[in-house]
Amino acid sequence: MFLRSLTFIFALMAGVAFAADPVTIKDIRIEGIQRTEAGTVFNYLPLKVGDEVDEGKAADSIKALFATGFFSDVKIAIDKDVLIVTVQERPTIFTMEIIGAKDISKDSLKDGLKQVGIAESRVYDQSLLDRAEKELRRQYQGRGRYSAKITTSVKNLERNRVALTFDIEEGEVARIQDVHINGATVFPESDLLDLMTMTTPGWFTWYSKNDQYSKQKLSGDLETLKSYYQNRGYLDFNIDSTQVAITPERDAIFITINITEGKVYMVTDVTMSGLFPVPEDELRKLITLKSGEPFSRERVTESIKNVSDRLANEGYSFANVNAEPQTDKDKATAGFNFSVDPGRRVYVRRINITGNAKTRDEVVRREIRQLEGAWYSIDKVNRSKTRLERLGFFSEINVDSVPVPGTTDQVDVNVSLTEKSTGSIQLGAGYSSAQKVILSTSISQNNIFGTGNSLTLALNTGSLSRTLSLSYYNPYFTEEGIGRGYSIYDRKVDTTQLTGVAPYTSDTYGADINFSIPLSETDAVGVGAGYEHTKLSVISTSPTQYINFVNSFGSETDAIKVNGNFSRDSRDSILYPTSGLLQQYGLELGVPGGALHYYRADVHGQYLVPLTAVSLPRVSLSLNGQLGLANGYSGQSLPFFKNFFGGGVGSVRGFGTSTLGPRDPSTGVSVGGTKLIVAQGELLFPFPGIKTDKSVRLSFFTDAGNVYGAGESPTFGTLRMSAGTAFTWYSPVGPLKFSYAIPVKSQSVDTLERLQFTLGSSF
Repeated sequence: MFLRSLTFIFALMAGVAFAADPVTIKDIRIEGIQRTEAGTVFNYLPLKVGDEVDEGKAADSIKALFATGFFSDVKIAIDKDVLIVTVQERPTIFTMEIIGAKDISKDSLKDGLKQVGIAESRVYDQSLLDRAEKELRRQYQGRGRYSAKITTSVKNLERNRVALTFDIEEGEVARIQDVHINGATVFPESDLLDLMTMTTPGWFTWYSKNDQYSKQKLSGDLETLKSYYQNRGYLDFNIDSTQVAITPERDAIFITINITEGKVYMVTDVTMSGLFPVPEDELRKLITLKSGEPFSRERVTESIKNVSDRLANEGYSFANVNAEPQTDKDKATAGFNFSVDPGRRVYVRRINITGNAKTRDEVVRREIRQLEGAWYSIDKVNRSKTRLERLGFFSEINVDSVPVPGTTDQVDVNVSLTEKSTGSIQLGAGYSSAQKVILSTSISQNNIFGTGNSLTLALNTGSLSRTLSLSYYNPYFTEEGIGRGYSIYDRKVDTTQLTGVAPYTSDTYGADINFSIPLSETDAVGVGAGYEHTKLSVISTSPTQYINFVNSFGSETDAIKVNGNFSRDSRDSILYPTSGLLQQYGLELGVPGGALHYYRADVHGQYLVPLTAVSLPRVSLSLNGQLGLANGYSGQSLPFFKNFFGGGVGSVRGFGTSTLGPRDPSTGVSVGGTKLIVAQGELLFPFPGIKTDKSVRLSFFTDAGNVYGAGESPTFGTLRMSAGTAFTWYSPVGPLKFSYAIPVKSQSVDTLERLQFTLGSSF
């Protein structure tokens, strides 16, 4: 800047030697331009032909041309009545080369340089090189490469151009080698370190990058420590200082956190004051902070939120609730008064939806429970967000309430959406001693043409069976939310070439229509009907009950089915559930009009209990159960291909798919049964090293269950049991699931299958 200013002063001194009287310009001549068009100079030059020019106007003209940044020198002179403008152009950047960049793409680096004014075809300014080097270092430091070196070279080319070269030595990534907490006496330092996102290198930190220092991550970790202590009564807990040191080689980082724990404060009393549009007794019940218990920052925050949300449900969305402490440091006690100022009651003027480029606006609005023109309700707004999340169409959903300018009692609700791919190709593979390699694939679009309707084509094939199905579902067949779905399928089963499985073949095709009727936000019932045609073939070594069934009903049968179901789902998420309850009850009947008369009932439930606070990495206990009961009626037996089968994924892991239960006495193969019982307990928790990433979860599980035939009753002694671990990752290419189970209670006739996995990808 100094050189530029000095040049400017000299230029003024050199170019304003005019006579005392102004001169009228009759012509303007531009000299020294090579790339710049003369018209560009005329455009920025404040003087025109016919103007009078004196020393002051000449100085202003020089200043205006310098301000363009195009020129390194400007002179103005008068030859009689001709204004002569002589310029020296700055060079332009002809080429820009980046050498040595591997960790960061060259395009990303060039985008960063462009932000500071360095790009091809732009005017070159020496003063910008320092900013360019700082920008490159900033990008590498953001990747933990604090030892990166940037060398810049400038080569002059013909026609007043330059070629820039940035030679980069990226260096090694600086890893966090140690994190130490000074002053921790109440809780083990190792427990406190486990709360932090940043950590020392581990076998999975190559993916999480949590062994790389980040100022933002450190701030978050310090807040987590503070919350941990204050949730356990340490009201005066303080982080005195933090030191972040890097080695001279700039490849290792050491973090030291100095804390003062303080004393545990007991809550003496909890009071309320202010205005109460909702009965005070009702609001008091929402305060979870109790006298006689240790202070908890989390409970104070939770109490404020509970009261604020309750008021917001009545339209007081701008209510101000504060917890005012009265502390006694000597006695280590604290009393809290919750003051309530409800403010004005608020209406919703308008609901604005953005980001749904593919999904139709009506598909979004029909899930929103908050109405325009109604009182603002936080419960309805939150429920709307939950329903949008459960659609599975959006990767991010933000709902904000914004005051309407010029009013005191109106808000707009802004729903901002980020759409994701709703089409998927799911691929699966497994192995068992019965079916050998099992392959499955499905192509689905859950939001076809942005309507919210789904269409799925699925193919499952192995040495045992092959199923091809096509299904379509419209969740809003009526405006009231009644859904309607169709499906057609063709299923072939051939077990004649396999050992351990009852030999027979079947070829079944059918079609179904189903309706779902919502009863509430979490409850729904379903009814449906269908037709199914089955062609059977048995051989001499087939089980007796299979042969008897074909002899009684023939090799081809027709069935008319009706079904009903009830479901209740209050889980907090479909993909990553951590709390809530799922209940499903189903009944299928083969009714008169078809050849087969039977019933098949099943019950499935999942109950998830969070075992940790919301502020900590979420650990949940999942309890799953399934019961099944089936039989024939009107003097008929249950068709054997309607039997329950157990074992494998979704049942008792560790045992071969469909191998549990009654066996044919002559061949020893599994034939299925009329009763099913399965129970699963699973501990779900974030994967070590990536605690904050919900897409990766690890679990330990134990399964128990079996299948029973007519006349058999479930007993504990006949149950099969297994235990193992499962890994789930919703990766960029789709869900990846592994499970490994070890049978802990089995019999010699059982078929074991320990490892299963599935992989899917999105399009």
